[in-house]
Amino acid sequence: MVTVQSITKYDKTQPTVITIGTFDGVHIGHKKILERLINDARKTERTSAVLTFFPHPRMVLQKDTELKLLNTIDEKTKILENLGLDFLVIQPFTEEFSRLSATKFVRDILVNSLHAKKVIIGYDHRFGRNRNANISDLIAFGNTLDFEVEEIPAQEIDEVSVSSTKIRKALKEGDVKTANKYLGYHYMLTGEVVKGKGLGKQLDFPTANLQIKEAYKLIPKNGVYVIQSTLNNKTVYGMMNIGFNPTVDGESRTIEVHFFDFKGDLYNQQIQVDILEWIRDEHKFKSLEELRLQLKIDKKTALAVISA
Repeated sequence: MVTVQSITKYDKTQPTVITIGTFDGVHIGHKKILERLINDARKTERTSAVLTFFPHPRMVLQKDTELKLLNTIDEKTKILENLGLDFLVIQPFTEEFSRLSATKFVRDILVNSLHAKKVIIGYDHRFGRNRNANISDLIAFGNTLDFEVEEIPAQEIDEVSVSSTKIRKALKEGDVKTANKYLGYHYMLTGEVVKGKGLGKQLDFPTANLQIKEAYKLIPKNGVYVIQSTLNNKTVYGMMNIGFNPTVDGESRTIEVHFFDFKGDLYNQQIQVDILEWIRDEHKFKSLEELRLQLKIDKKTALAVISA
């Protein structure tokens, strides 16, 4: 897959089969559209392409700083690449871009820049300034500008009964099982391992402290989770605590990962942590010894989940 940062940098001339959207989470509903897109492109010997936007339009138009996303742009790129897509075009979303009329968007971008010969889109897609154009308008543009439109009907998308909003809600409640079922993969956190206070080592549970630079990334509910990672090309399991370390009066929220059966220096490395299951809420314990005993129980619980 080739990733292009802006429509202006897309310089191919082959006809494309394209879809448009933010695709946050690239969940099982999105994958229905994307698989159809890729299959259609291969069958008709065209190029498969996704046009997506960053930052998320709501962050720009509504100044929605509270909106948290399921994927960082790098995570989304990786997931799309694994699906077998040919091109991903990431258009910087600005207020100026949002003011493009539906006509200019379709004529100048979809047809003249991205050479769309077919657009595959969900039934409820809206586009153009103030999102005032819909699927019927797109079909009319297709008739004039010589491209096909394929609409994914409501029943096909709704039958999986999934949305990015539902997944965000599940993660905020610690319901990782539901989130992972809707995503079709394990929810991931990607960040750099930084030095912490060394509390885990003191408790015989040394941790990798994960720092996620993207403030817009959704961090699940505080608590203890079962996780897995790929380290040195090997799957390694462990448990993770998200929270404030109330036993030692922690003041900032941290993400601390304890890996089972792993020895090595991870400082300054970028790692991906896949979340398998939620174990328990974060608690304030009366002493460090009480916390150590609980961590041993957590490890037994996590190992039972892994071996199930």
